Amino acid sequence: MLKEMEYRREAALQYAKQWALGRNPRYYNFEELGGDCTNFASQCIYAGSGVMNYTPVTGWYYNSSSDRSPSWTGVQYLYNFLTGNKSVGPYAAATDAAGAVPGDIVQLGNQNGYYHSPVIVAVEGGRIYVAAHTYDAYMRPLDTYIYQKSRFLHIIGVRSW
Repeated sequence: MLKEMEYRREAALQYAKQWALGRNPRYYNFEELGGDCTNFASQCIYAGSGVMNYTPVTGWYYNSSSDRSPSWTGVQYLYNFLTGNKSVGPYAAATDAAGAVPGDIVQLGNQNGYYHSPVIVAVEGGRIYVAAHTYDAYMRPLDTYIYQKSRFLHIIGVRSW
C-alpha cells in the first residue's frame, strides 16, 4: 500500500540555494557528458521528496554515475517519469507558468525538443527565477534565457511504501 507524502518544497529550495553554484560531491558532474542540469534538478527534487523509484528503465534513481535511471539526467525522461509516475517517488502534472511555484521544474526547448531543466526558486512580481547547472545560476530570471518553448512541471506530491 502506497503512502502519500508532502513534497517538502523548502528542503528542495534550500538544496538549490546550497548547490546551484557548486557541486555536491555525492553526485557525478555530467557537464562534460551532455550537461548537468537535469541531474541538478533531480537532486533538488530528491531533497524535497526523499524517495527514489528503483523500477528498472522507467524509474527515477541515482546510485552512481553508472547506476542511475535515464530520468535522473535526461530532460525528456524526467518529464515522462514525473508526469507518468503512479508508483513510489515524486509525481507531477504539466502546467503553465501561472501554475508553477518554487520547487517546481521548468523545461526549455526548441524545434528539436526540450534540452534544459532549471528549478524554479522564486516567483516575484510576475517573474520566475531559477537555479540551474551546466551554466550555473541562482535566482536567474527565466526571461533571460533564449528558448522557443517551455513547459512547467508542478510537483504534486510523493509516494512511498
